[in-house]
Amino acid sequence: MENKAEDSVCERMESLRIVREKEIAVQQQKMQSFADSFRKSLESITARSRENARIIQGKLGELKARLRKAEDELAKALAVKTRKEAKRLALTDSLATSKSRIEELRNNLQDCKARRDEYSTTISRQSLALSPYEHKQPQESDCRNEIQEAISWYNRVLDFHIEGGHGVKFSFKKINVDDPDKEYSFTIRHANDTYTLLDCNPSLQGIEELIHELNNTNGLFKFVRIIRRRFQEAAAEGVGAQALSLHQGSTIISMSAPGLTSSSDRSESSTEEIDNQVQLEETNKPSKKTSSGKKPAIQSLGSAFSLRRTPRFKVKK
Repeated sequence: MENKAEDSVCERMESLRIVREKEIAVQQQKMQSFADSFRKSLESITARSRENARIIQGKLGELKARLRKAEDELAKALAVKTRKEAKRLALTDSLATSKSRIEELRNNLQDCKARRDEYSTTISRQSLALSPYEHKQPQESDCRNEIQEAISWYNRVLDFHIEGGHGVKFSFKKINVDDPDKEYSFTIRHANDTYTLLDCNPSLQGIEELIHELNNTNGLFKFVRIIRRRFQEAAAEGVGAQALSLHQGSTIISMSAPGLTSSSDRSESSTEEIDNQVQLEETNKPSKKTSSGKKPAIQSLGSAFSLRRTPRFKVKK
């Protein structure tokens, strides 16, 4: 009985072994199928992953290119913005400068208008002040004619001439009775309020003292008269005719000048006109250049012609 039991157990064990072997074979087949399926799936996934990676890499390259392009455009936009900002700042500064300039010009315009009004007022005031002198123009014209006549008389009767140059040359003729056309002259220069003798033809004794006296008194006409008298004396001594020379000199000096009014105002005007005439005669000589010391000497000559106010040069009305 025990053998039967053992046989029964062995049979069950054998049947179980056979069943388990079949199950193992089935499971192995399933495992192999699963492995094959997994391997194929893995290979497919790998292929798809590689394809996706390739596609993604391409897209990534495109994105990088687009990003670089966007960065370039951004840089250009920033540059344009910077330039526009610089232009805006420049325009703002220019506008501020223009406003300041406009304000300055407006102030200058107001100042100019104020000066114009001031000048207009001054001109009007001067016009009113000058209006009383307009009626004196005919008198001045007559005075000029008289001055021209007086100058002509001095040149004709005394043969007295004045020339400008490095100094002022005073020349005389009709000094020597035997040779009336012989010229006697001297040249003086006035500079720094001092008279200087440049030339004297012929030379005279004691002329240094006369120059010293001239610088002390500023009496140019008196100096000219003394020099002319000295020339007469020198000419008289040269020909041995002192009395004749004195008579000739007194005859010339005592001759009446052309008629001038005895009014002091007219005399002062005449003196100024003679000064102007002398200056015009000097400036009309193209071969001589006026020195800086000439003008004061010529202006001092105006006092010389005040001789016509002395009794023997006054004209009876």
